[in-house]
Amino acid sequence: MVHAIRFDEVGGPEVLKWAEVEVGEPGQGEIRLRHLAIGVNFIDVYYRKGVYPPPGGYPLIPGAEAAGEVEAVGAGVTGLKPGDRVVYQVSVGAYAEKRLLPAERAVKMPDGLDPKLAAAAFLKGLTVQCLVRRTFKVEKGQTILWHAVAGGVGSIASQWVSALGATVIGTVGDDRKIAQARANGCAHVINYRTEGFVARVKEITGGEGVDCVYDSVGKDTFPTSLDCLKPLGMFVSFGQSSGLPPPFTLAMLQQKGSLFATRPTIMTYVKKRSDLEASSAELFKALRSGMVKIAINLELPLREAAEAQRKLEARETTGPTVLMP
Repeated sequence: MVHAIRFDEVGGPEVLKWAEVEVGEPGQGEIRLRHLAIGVNFIDVYYRKGVYPPPGGYPLIPGAEAAGEVEAVGAGVTGLKPGDRVVYQVSVGAYAEKRLLPAERAVKMPDGLDPKLAAAAFLKGLTVQCLVRRTFKVEKGQTILWHAVAGGVGSIASQWVSALGATVIGTVGDDRKIAQARANGCAHVINYRTEGFVARVKEITGGEGVDCVYDSVGKDTFPTSLDCLKPLGMFVSFGQSSGLPPPFTLAMLQQKGSLFATRPTIMTYVKKRSDLEASSAELFKALRSGMVKIAINLELPLREAAEAQRKLEARETTGPTVLMP
């Protein structure tokens, strides 16, 4: 019997239970995967806490990314066969030893890519690629403020953005994360719990502000993040680890310098197969070239998913966490 982590109601990490599940034969357009490594992301926490409604209701198996080996393919599947190693990102369902998956969401892993690295980097790396190349196209000479820069997404982003020639100002919530943030390419690091990040950003930029703020923190950093932007700057909200940011009026954007604001989600950006393939190729290139290096922060057995989420939610982690089936 196959095991998975699932929950029947919203709540804390304790609602995550180790359970037996049935995984049948793949249907039309599906593959059956044996997972090799599973990524842990804040979106998993959001589903557990009820921030996002459960797709298909309860019980729900969380998990948005994993790497695995194809065991079987259903009718109509081309380009994949048993034995192929793939990586994917979806909304839910990855916290399992095996699963069925629409073949169109799976991307073949490049030869030599460690499944742990693939699982740790795929969703986060695709997120960064979309944010810095499509949502706001980062260019050489710009200055970027990235909140939670020592986390899984932030660690990748700071390397990628600095490699593009932009100056990265990063915020962290713990002094112990400062050295890691600097090692990942941050020119300046601010502990937003002990100093006002708006004043520090203005000091660093000579009063001008930054070209773009990337914010996955939410409530604790908004609307003050808008005060860090130069006129015509872009505010990109892509998460809410501290809670949902409060509502605001469009007039606020006008008052603070004709600003732009957006709330992107990776699911929209890679909905088309062609976009998924293009973004994946750019991510794999960044990993192969060494432009982006991934250091897995924490590795736990799948049955200890509750502890992995607890540590992530408490902001005790730096870099990615993976679960091993």
